[in-house]
Amino acid sequence: MSPGRAAGRVVTGRYYEELEVGEIIAHAGTRTVTETDNVLFSALTMNTQPLHLDEEFARTTEHGTRVVNGVFVVGLVTGLTVPETVHGTTLGVLGFDFVGFSKAVHHGDTIHVETEVLSRRPSASRPNAGLVGFEHRAYNQRDELVLTIRRVGLMLRRPA
Repeated sequence: MSPGRAAGRVVTGRYYEELEVGEIIAHAGTRTVTETDNVLFSALTMNTQPLHLDEEFARTTEHGTRVVNGVFVVGLVTGLTVPETVHGTTLGVLGFDFVGFSKAVHHGDTIHVETEVLSRRPSASRPNAGLVGFEHRAYNQRDELVLTIRRVGLMLRRPA
């Protein structure tokens, strides 16, 4: 098997042993959030909150314009972390311990993310895996913190 491949799959994520507590990973991918992202995600998830969909309503709020659906932002931020952390090396997310919004995300904001490895321990029930605590911090184009997520992943150990 060549480096970066596992069972015929391309692997860009890190195995349990490769994730060091205290390490900070700057993710290469960025994403500009569009009006289409917000409206489609809100419609697909049946979220009729006018703060996401109705510009005239949103103008009357402290935001002055529509705010991007927070659940979309959580998904986007988590997704932006995948290539350098868990792509091909995880069995799944065990839970989200914390989701905190520091600033609203608006149409046209470009999001970038860094991840800190908070903890890791071997799995008690799966000898091929370990639990890793991640903190993802998302920033807009002005480097303002917009979202912090803490989650635990069940990460594969490096194959023998």
